[in-house]
Amino acid sequence: MSISLERKSGLISDYGRKKGDTGSPEVQVALLTERINNLSEHFKGHQKDVHSRRGLLMMVSRRRRLLDYLRRTNAPGYGELIQRLGLRK
Repeated sequence: MSISLERKSGLISDYGRKKGDTGSPEVQVALLTERINNLSEHFKGHQKDVHSRRGLLMMVSRRRRLLDYLRRTNAPGYGELIQRLGLRK
């Protein structure tokens, strides 16, 4: 369920604005997306895991708030991030 250290550092280097950037909204959204995808796979085999489902819903709402902030402050960056992560159709 958790992200491996190599995968996490790869996401930080791919989406970070500069080296060692872990706090920018782009990095946070990318990390949350990875965790959400992992939990979605978990629920395919564990449909009755209600406690983890609550955590998933909290992560989705946190990602939504970060994306709303990014859209307000940096619209071109928002569009690029959505495209790279494949969040919209």
